[in-house]
Amino acid sequence: MANLYFTDTASASDFAPGGLLEVTGEEARHAVAVSRLRVGEQILIGDGAGVIASGVVETAEKKRFTVRVASVRREKRPERRVVLVQALAKGDRAERAVEQSTEFGVDAIAPWESAYTISRWRGKGTNGDENVAKGVAKWQRIAREASKQSLRAHIPEVTQPLLMAELCELAAGESNVVVLHPRGERTLSSWAAEISGQDPRDIYLVVGPEGGLSDAEIDRLAGAGAEILLLGSTVLRTSSAGPAALAIVNVALGRW
Repeated sequence: MANLYFTDTASASDFAPGGLLEVTGEEARHAVAVSRLRVGEQILIGDGAGVIASGVVETAEKKRFTVRVASVRREKRPERRVVLVQALAKGDRAERAVEQSTEFGVDAIAPWESAYTISRWRGKGTNGDENVAKGVAKWQRIAREASKQSLRAHIPEVTQPLLMAELCELAAGESNVVVLHPRGERTLSSWAAEISGQDPRDIYLVVGPEGGLSDAEIDRLAGAGAEILLLGSTVLRTSSAGPAALAIVNVALGRW
């Protein structure tokens, strides 16, 4: 199977049969030095926004390679987005959730800090904004690499961290906000089956940290209109809850 690489210098109009695409910088360096990309190899080149070209490597240098395009396919983004709202977590658990959710086809990922979040980007120091920027950039890199591994045409967006007030606004507005929590009285699968064909609103899947969500957070979100739902009969890690929920929603929406 051909490997996928992304180019940041080409526009959608540059992807045309017979055209020449260029990949530079770290993406090219890693492809040539680490993945041993060679002239004559058939690969895939994407723009991360829905366009993927198949072609043959024409030149390969240390930090640059070019590909002669043979064919092009274009994928539209789903009209209804599925967004993972992933709480920050200790260690690499949140990052594993970003990676696996990207492989599962999530459309966007929004970090957030709940009451029980231990690992925080903003923290108590003076470098809060800088830490947030670094955290978002790291998640973006993870999503990009996972998109390459899973041959995705669209790299999911990683947004700025959501605040509780913003989640409540989404729940009260034109979005389906689903909070995965043992307090739920019905399952995500039963809810997803009901809304799959008749509700065009975006779906936000909210996953808490390892310590879960506080009762006050649950009550506030439910009061704003969020659905409090069970994922299943067992309690999952924060790293696996999001991907598991995505699998259920993907089946209900006919994506899988």
